[in-house]
Amino acid sequence: MIKEVWKYHKLSILFIVLGILFYWSFAYQLVRTDVVKMITLWTGLFIISYQLIRLNPNNWKLLAITALLFRIIFLIAIPNLSQDFYRFIWDGRMLLEGYNPYLSLPEVWIADGNAPIAQAQELYNGMGQLNGHHYTNYPPISQFCYVIAALFAGKSILGSAMVFRVLIILADVGTFFFGKKLLKSLNLPVNNIFWYTLNPFIIIELTGNLHFEAVMVFFIIWSLYLLQKGYWYWAAIILALSVSVKLIPLLFLPLFFQKFILNRQKNLDRPDLTKGLVKLIGFYSLLIITVLLTFSPFLSEQFINNFSQTISLWFQNFEFNASIFYIIRWIGYQIVGWNVIETAGKVLPLVTITILLGLTFFRNNKTTIQLITVMVIGICSYYFLSTTIHPWYISVPLALCIFTNYKFPIAWSFVIILSYTAYLNPNFKENLWFVSLEYLTVFGIFIFEIYKNTTFTSVKSIYIED
Repeated sequence: MIKEVWKYHKLSILFIVLGILFYWSFAYQLVRTDVVKMITLWTGLFIISYQLIRLNPNNWKLLAITALLFRIIFLIAIPNLSQDFYRFIWDGRMLLEGYNPYLSLPEVWIADGNAPIAQAQELYNGMGQLNGHHYTNYPPISQFCYVIAALFAGKSILGSAMVFRVLIILADVGTFFFGKKLLKSLNLPVNNIFWYTLNPFIIIELTGNLHFEAVMVFFIIWSLYLLQKGYWYWAAIILALSVSVKLIPLLFLPLFFQKFILNRQKNLDRPDLTKGLVKLIGFYSLLIITVLLTFSPFLSEQFINNFSQTISLWFQNFEFNASIFYIIRWIGYQIVGWNVIETAGKVLPLVTITILLGLTFFRNNKTTIQLITVMVIGICSYYFLSTTIHPWYISVPLALCIFTNYKFPIAWSFVIILSYTAYLNPNFKENLWFVSLEYLTVFGIFIFEIYKNTTFTSVKSIYIED
């Protein structure tokens, strides 16, 4: 029997072994300034994942175990591409000691020399002066995860990283579970889930570098599954938890309008507008109440000021790996002679809101698949117009696209590695040629898929009418 298994799976086993070696090297041997090695390992891992999915289209157990195994490799590793986790540890330990992490700055505690947590100086050095200079902007459910790490590993940075990693792996298991069920419910190929679960970008950026987008994605997919099954009230509560991990799902709220108002009810030939409106109001009300409940322990005037101040920095001060904004910035230099980020940071969010409203009212999104499709387009429109796009941000469109005909986020998850070429410069300065290559690839595939899907939909519509 062992011989038969080996004969059938020997190529897959070879790729799994290579994946283990590559992930081990990435986790424990890679220095982030060694961009050539980073891109080589990254490319190799994408080839391995693609081959494993291609060779085992129906063997979801093998692929699921492999995805879990690849994540476990990172268990005792310190992230080597991001230092954000040091701030996570700081916030969790401060909260466990009874201090509101939204009301104080790490740099003030360090300057005063009275930080009430273990390894304070080491954590501050790890997070960096820029991070320590700003108030935390991580919502309450994220803070709850940080507290868990502080509870189990309050004096060990590695121990805290391990607790974070276990939580993120559990979230990915949940995403796999509900994602698989949602794919079945939508009559889509179940192995689509592995374009997320087995994606090296997800494994490295979330499990490896400890970004809690994994938890946010878990709640989003769970919410969409509940909505598909008709449990809209639970869907609202779970989506609210996603908002309380990261605020980004707030962008999706307008897009639910048609799903509730124009979707046909059971045993009816046309939508029940009154019933749909009541459900929509109930959905939004439950979501908002749940979000406010999660924030309630921290609410104060000072919290609102600090939190909003930090959020605004992402729009008007920081810039990294942007696309359309860099073109606007260049035009600004030609016309006025300086960086127009402060003005653009105020205008571009309004453009995003306009696009989202357009998708809400002028694009057909009554069914769950149509809803998820506009969610992909909506969040990517926001990212295309943003001033700052860190690699881990695109985990949301990547997770959502597996339920749609749009696959450009998968390509984006591969070329996003080009953003790390900024580490080649000691001052962390981007090479705009690499940024251009990244976005030419993404926009090229995006435009092609819009054309292909629009043409296919038109032809299908004509065929049905005939």
